[in-house]
Amino acid sequence: MALKILVIEDHADSRNLMSFLLSRSGYDVIAEADGAAGLAAARHIRPDLIISDIQLPLMNGFQVAAAIARDPELKHIPLVAVTASAMAGDREHIIRSGFHDYVSKPIEPETFVVQIARFLEKRQA
Repeated sequence: MALKILVIEDHADSRNLMSFLLSRSGYDVIAEADGAAGLAAARHIRPDLIISDIQLPLMNGFQVAAAIARDPELKHIPLVAVTASAMAGDREHIIRSGFHDYVSKPIEPETFVVQIARFLEKRQA
């Protein structure tokens, strides 16, 4: 059975690219366009990994991370930010906010799946 990855990204091009790359690599990808829908999907499908943008409509990525951290059924799921926020201190702020790590945008199609797979490998170990 394929591992499930939830992608929460409001920009259609980015969401479609991430979904395509992950699906092509054998993952079962569920994609949502806003934080509230993403959180609802996480609660429903219990993915193996959640990838979330920070700047999202309805609930931003930090609000999604806080809700996941409070949910005993979700808090064990690795949460990775994919964001254009790459200024000094951003990584530390993102990690303190409940994300396990982050990948900078724009994503590199050649390395994106490898970057994401390492979080799944940690979970399977």
